Amino acid sequence: MRVPVELSKALRLLNHGPTVLVASAHEGRRDVMAAAWNMPLDFSPPKVAVVIDKSTYSRALIEASGEFVLAVPCAAQVDLVCGVGQHSGREMDKFAHYGIATASASRVQAPLVEGCLAWLECRIYPEPHNQQTYDLFLAEVIAAWAEDWAFKDGHWQDLPPEQRALHHLGGGNFLTSGGPVLQGRG
Repeated sequence: MRVPVELSKALRLLNHGPTVLVASAHEGRRDVMAAAWNMPLDFSPPKVAVVIDKSTYSRALIEASGEFVLAVPCAAQVDLVCGVGQHSGREMDKFAHYGIATASASRVQAPLVEGCLAWLECRIYPEPHNQQTYDLFLAEVIAAWAEDWAFKDGHWQDLPPEQRALHHLGGGNFLTSGGPVLQGRG
């Protein structure tokens, strides 16, 4: 069951460096793309960075709406991640083509992609220079969600391989996060 994540713990959803799905929507149009280049930036308020190329349909929707959702897919969704990462939303409705189920977000128009482990609803900080020069978008996390079996009490759980987050290695290759090695303090 999807449950809210305290914003003070939201960046833990990305700390391990997963590939994410970036969902966007504006005026009845929507898209989803894969992004390996993303990271947490700050705790209070929680901020993220994500690279979104100028040529993507998602970029146009994000610039128009000022918001997006980062979803953390699991290994069982690797074909979906590759598919939405290789095709443009200008060419096809990826949601229909891949049979992507969605849920409504609480604070943004962009949808939550079902089947993922976690979701961060984000509102961009307009930084035209960074966006145009580096394709880099900075955003505040305004709501966060996770599956209660995957992320509990502010921590990722030890998940079976098919439910672990994906990490892109380039060239269509991925690996998954492993289980905990050492319990840290904090």
